[in-house]
Amino acid sequence: MREVALPEAAVGPYERLLGADRVAGLRSAAASFGAELRGRTIWHVNSTAAGGGVAEMLRALLPLARAVGVDCRWLVTEGDAEAHALTKRLCLRLYGSAGDGGPLGEPEQRHYARICAADAAGLRTWVRPGDVVVVHDPQPAGLVEPAREQGAAVVWRCHIGSDRPNEHTRQGWRFLRRYVEPAHRLVFSVRRHVPDWADRERVRVIPPGVDPCSPKNMPLDEAAVTAVLRAVGLVAGPVDGAEPADGAGPADGAGPAGGSGDRLAEAPLAVAALDGPDIMVRHGARVWRDGEPPSPATPMVVQVSRWDRLKGMDRALHAFAARDPAASPACLTLAGPDPAGVADDPEGAAVLEECRRAWAALPPQLRRTIQLACLPMADLRENALVVNALQRHATVVAQLSVAEGFGLTLTEAMWKARPVVTTGVGGLAEQVVPGQHGLVLAGPAGAAGADDAAAGADDATETDAAARADAAARADAAAGAEDVAAGAARAFDRLLTDPDLARSLGTAAKRRVAEQFLPDRQLRRWGALLTELVAAAGPDVADQMPRDQTLRDQVLRDRTP
Repeated sequence: MREVALPEAAVGPYERLLGADRVAGLRSAAASFGAELRGRTIWHVNSTAAGGGVAEMLRALLPLARAVGVDCRWLVTEGDAEAHALTKRLCLRLYGSAGDGGPLGEPEQRHYARICAADAAGLRTWVRPGDVVVVHDPQPAGLVEPAREQGAAVVWRCHIGSDRPNEHTRQGWRFLRRYVEPAHRLVFSVRRHVPDWADRERVRVIPPGVDPCSPKNMPLDEAAVTAVLRAVGLVAGPVDGAEPADGAGPADGAGPAGGSGDRLAEAPLAVAALDGPDIMVRHGARVWRDGEPPSPATPMVVQVSRWDRLKGMDRALHAFAARDPAASPACLTLAGPDPAGVADDPEGAAVLEECRRAWAALPPQLRRTIQLACLPMADLRENALVVNALQRHATVVAQLSVAEGFGLTLTEAMWKARPVVTTGVGGLAEQVVPGQHGLVLAGPAGAAGADDAAAGADDATETDAAARADAAARADAAAGAEDVAAGAARAFDRLLTDPDLARSLGTAAKRRVAEQFLPDRQLRRWGALLTELVAAAGPDVADQMPRDQTLRDQVLRDRTP
């Protein structure tokens, strides 16, 4: 287990973007709940410091919390390849998917318990009685009980789930319930994802949000957007007289030229951040495409996601291929992190390869309008800036997930006033009112079929029931995927040919995020929860801590092993 160093955050940029009155309200609220939390450290624990929505959220939320006076710190667990495969399987089961089809039996329980026991030993060197520990998602869930034994108040924070439970979700919860049920509070992003067994008195729903001042969401003008995308090789044109890094590979190749994702751009580009040093664009993307990059003037449909079967990258590919090219000239960019840079996702490379093969099988004329990109992960600020530029450049942003926890990439695009096309699953349905903030497709078929198949399997073994559920889900999902692709193709064409509608939806989408899904809203909700939690947990730990701030800071520094 290791601590993640948190960057310093200044409040000034938030005042400029959100207004002084709104930030003053946050300061006032933070002072109130900060007094209740005095002497306590709020520890957030998850499985990776880079890649995925949880790491993204913590990297944005915790520095702002510290800037307004709340002592937050961030720990990341360790795990071997077997543990990563196991917890990926577990996460996919909670989404209602079979994943790799592997077991979740007693051998897996024993391995999971061993990994968590090793992490628990590390946790005890950091956490002190009276602290608060927030454990995120299934990967480190086995730390809930050790944190309680350490005298901490414990929250289990679940970012994933299924709108319609089936045998796969029941398997996942049977595995996980024993680890998370002892938590003092259970926090979910979406109320529909709360399992039946959860004690409603201890359940809270807190949607996540995006940081408007981060490199991923800060304002960028059109010139900066184009310069960044040229530098990484996603649109055509020179950068300060030099050609951009080119990672394009042939349709039948195993990967782009170079293949490492770490190739230096010929013309490094400096972009000013809202706070802190300039962001340097030094690395080109790994890109699969036929021919030259698209012109900056060509309308672009974009989906940015992890390379995960539930994120629907293949759906976006097939939907774009099914649209009417005569309606409007356009190109498609599917972009995700380089799988080598995401430690806790062992399936990323396989999903990328599946998408690459589907792209390679397209007719050449269509293939030339589509590019797949692995964005570099060597510098997280650089990666975030490239995503920012890509979303701002997009004419339409898609998120065609099969299942979704919340869907922060959609929130990011909405904040940038992009018109969005999405499936109505999980948190995506919470963000977008159909026809007001974007175009929402019917959710994927399959959940009901899987549930019905499992319901009649009382006399079968757990494995038989799961197999029947998965077979039904696959059959229904295949038909549903065709419906989603056809619907998304029509939605793409509608937004590409109706700029007034696209502009109206984008404006409303940004307003929606400003009202509901920015970090000051999150901090207020978390402040209320933690204040309630520590009030119920017993005597104030502040009685055990020096009241002098200098001495208190020394005590907190001494906690570092």
